[in-house]
Amino acid sequence: MFRWGILSTAKIGREQVIPQIQDAENGVVTAIASRDEARARALAARFGIPHVFSGYEALLASPEVDGVYIPLPTADHVDWAVKAADAGKHVLVEKPLALDAKDIARVIEARDRNNVVVSEAFMVTYHPQWLMVRKLLAEGAIGRLRHVQGAFCYHNVDPDNMRNKPEMGGGGLPDIGVYPTVTTRFATGLEPLRVQATVERDAVFGTDIYASAKADFGAFELSFYVATQMALRQYMVFHGEQGFIEVEAPFNPPNYGDARVTLHNANHSSATVHRFPAARQYRLQAEAMARAARGEGAAIFTLEDSVNNQKLIDAIYRASAHDGWEAV
Repeated sequence: MFRWGILSTAKIGREQVIPQIQDAENGVVTAIASRDEARARALAARFGIPHVFSGYEALLASPEVDGVYIPLPTADHVDWAVKAADAGKHVLVEKPLALDAKDIARVIEARDRNNVVVSEAFMVTYHPQWLMVRKLLAEGAIGRLRHVQGAFCYHNVDPDNMRNKPEMGGGGLPDIGVYPTVTTRFATGLEPLRVQATVERDAVFGTDIYASAKADFGAFELSFYVATQMALRQYMVFHGEQGFIEVEAPFNPPNYGDARVTLHNANHSSATVHRFPAARQYRLQAEAMARAARGEGAAIFTLEDSVNNQKLIDAIYRASAHDGWEAV
């Protein structure tokens, strides 16, 4: 079994990643570290994790750990990913990996000099609903793709939440803007050329709370909006000349509904629905990482892919400062 160590007791680890790693066919959580040792011990007792560390460095030095999952605040991702790689550990680090594309170069260098696997945790790229969307597009199920639309919104005005703290890497685009961009790129295999955007910031927090963007991919356009102070919503639609594909709960099933992909024909007279009730994307992600770390040829989200996705987010911020197009 691939032995995982967890850096911090973050909510996404407690509620999603740790339970699904424990259910994985090829992995198990053997260690957890926190600056608050009592919290780490409580979580270890809850999930049957045998080793507890009061510092992240101690976990990285442990021979009981093959790879680490890093759900720390965004501003800490690059530094701890590099430290973990330099400790000889394989690394799965929460999204966004970085707040600027050029910062990912440090992680790539650490990956290469230590010969370890490092990946940004875009769990959606392992979900069968997105593999289905990619398959349908590749088969020409909707003819020529002309437009992609998407949205991801939630409502969070908690001043203590890291998503509302710019010094910790908070903001809507880093937290959720990365999802419409990464899924469009994943499903189509294409990269954006230029972008237009509007970004609104909270007067108190200073973080971006609303962003609307249009990205030109050459063959098609992507338009999407994200917000951190609007009603809950997620959707993605791929519209072609011969039909369109609706992706329900595209990023966080079942929190936003059931995972399914609906293929509509050109005149809306028929539809084929693909459902994925049993899929667990965090488990699939962990299993793929373990296989990749053991050299079994599993496809994972690469750091080079991370650079390309972050370049688009960076360009959206730049584009919001002026009218007109901004090159990606």
